[in-house]
Parts: sequence; structure tokens; C-alpha cells
Amino acid sequence: MDENLKREIILDNYQNPENKELIDDDSYLKVNQASESCIDNLDFMMKIENNTIVDIRYDGEACAISTSASSIMSRALIGKSVDEAKKILINYKNMIEDKEYDEELLGELNVYDNINKQPNRIKCALLPEEAIDKMLGGLENE
Repeated sequence: MDENLKREIILDNYQNPENKELIDDDSYLKVNQASESCIDNLDFMMKIENNTIVDIRYDGEACAISTSASSIMSRALIGKSVDEAKKILINYKNMIEDKEYDEELLGELNVYDNINKQPNRIKCALLPEEAIDKMLGGLENE
């Protein structure tokens, strides 16, 4: 993917983020994810019905990378089964950490494929992955 297109997608998802609004609904899983090293502090909500993610929402204060990654990731995971979502999360994390991953599986999330060259941005890009992973991990304890 062209570097200018990547920047455009990231900037658009930062300036016009999708699913960035929390709602008052106790049927959602909820988690807060904050960074120790910067301003990022987001609350995430996820609703799962019949083993399918039907909604993901988030809100809070975050940088362009965390906000755009949350927007793109929420879009990528809504409508996916829990197992499909877990595969996407694993591949996304592998990409961010410069490990082997399935590019086809990630779609638009591939805009972060070079983020590992900016070590100070890795935590920002992983923030939504860690939050959603926590919520999906919590399902196994229910």
C-alpha cells in the first residue's frame, strides 16, 4: 500500500473516527485501556450475540494512531465471529511486532505495517488490540 494512502487513511480515521461513542447498555463487555507512556486512555465496549461481534464502541482521549487504529479495528471486527476476530487480532499484533502475519486477513489494518519502525508508536497501535483481546479473553471466564 502506498505510504501517502496509508497516511490519508490514518488521518481520516483520526479526524472522522467511526464507532467513537459510548452508550449506556449493560449487555456490552467493557474495559479501559490506557498507556503508561502517553495520553492514550480509551474506554471500549463490545457486544457479542450468537458468537458474533455485533458492535464495538470506544471513547476517551488518544493520539492519532490509537484513535485511528480503534476506528479501523472496530470496523474490521464488527460482524466477525469471535474466532475470526481472534485470528485478526493475532495477525495484527504479529504485524505490529514485525513477526509473520497474514496480510490478506487484515485489510485496511495493513496501514500500520511499518509502525514497528517507530518504537514509540507501537503501544499506540496496539491499544485497541489489547482492549478487545481482554474483552474476548474475559468470555472464556464466564
